[in-house]
Amino acid sequence: MGVVRDGGAVWRELVSALEEELPGAVELRRALHATPEPGGAEVRTSALLADELPVAARSLDGTTNLVARVGARGPGVLVRAELDGVELAERTGVPYAATGGRMHACGHDVHCAALVALARAAHRLRHRLPAPLLAVFQASEERTPSGAEVVLRDAELKDDVRAAVGVHVHPGIPWGHLGADPGAVNAATYGFEITVEGSAGHGAYPHTTRDPVLALAQIVVALHTLTGRRVDPVHPAALSVCALSAGAGDNVIPDRASALGTLRTLHEDDHLPMREAVRTTVAQVAAAHGCTGTVRAHRDEPALVNDPALTGALRDAARAAGVPLAAPWRSCGGDDFARYGTSWPALMVFVGLLDAPGFAPAPLHSPVFLPPDEAVREVARAQALGYLAAAETPNPRTGQAP
Repeated sequence: MGVVRDGGAVWRELVSALEEELPGAVELRRALHATPEPGGAEVRTSALLADELPVAARSLDGTTNLVARVGARGPGVLVRAELDGVELAERTGVPYAATGGRMHACGHDVHCAALVALARAAHRLRHRLPAPLLAVFQASEERTPSGAEVVLRDAELKDDVRAAVGVHVHPGIPWGHLGADPGAVNAATYGFEITVEGSAGHGAYPHTTRDPVLALAQIVVALHTLTGRRVDPVHPAALSVCALSAGAGDNVIPDRASALGTLRTLHEDDHLPMREAVRTTVAQVAAAHGCTGTVRAHRDEPALVNDPALTGALRDAARAAGVPLAAPWRSCGGDDFARYGTSWPALMVFVGLLDAPGFAPAPLHSPVFLPPDEAVREVARAQALGYLAAAETPNPRTGQAP
């Protein structure tokens, strides 16, 4: 299975070819890091990647989403990397740091460069590959609408994919280790906007107003108590209100206040009840202050569920390749890769950064988050392992043999 089939010859050849591609991939990573683009507008990023691929890439529905097929015809293994950056001013201080209030603070630059290296290495072995490699460079992972929706709508891919693989760096997993566990490994995500409508007036005469700022402040406090009282304590869940907006003067009570937040649940049974709890809390706390409160959803992704057969194959392949596996690991992070699992057997693998050489500990989406160049190699090898494991695993939905 995986890297042990045929004595592991394909794995060894693929790793050897990857090593030769890594210097160019590191340079590509730095170029991508220096020029992050927002979701849905990754024009330069997409063009830069297309120029580095060993085969012509196809744009999906005229968007920045790209797919490149390496190998023969027939159902292949889709391996995804993300194109977009995050709205965040970089503070890493490296010579290739981005400017302009946007950065690759989630490792997407590393993922893309690694996938180019894998595509180039696989192209050298194209006549010996166990299945075609479908390298997908997906737009707008961080934004709505999700680029995953474009990928899933593509008619050509619909019947051309036997399994989907994603790889993501993570600072909470030890360096050199892979995290791959069956079942839900990332949470269902519900991004929401709260609007509180009141009645404006002078700050000196609050009794003549219906203060939406006070109402919103109480709503924020109330929301942050929900997971502790509405969710089973052994079920992971998180709710965070992350942005507030109201008024413009120190003596004017505005007529409107708003907030942005996110709800994360790992257990399917918790998701809809918690969404409803957010809605009723906002409405009722606002009403207690003489205001009206509404909630609008602007992002709603399912939980990211790793297919058990693919996960077992990857874990076997990692052991055969001498790659250590991390302790069982899940998080309330979210990823639109979860949508791929609604159409195909899917597997997300996490690559550890904890104690990596030269890596200053920092969480994802931090202005100082900077994986070392060596992470390109680790991600590329993880992508290769995931690809081979999926290529040599019978499709659990169709029974199709490798």
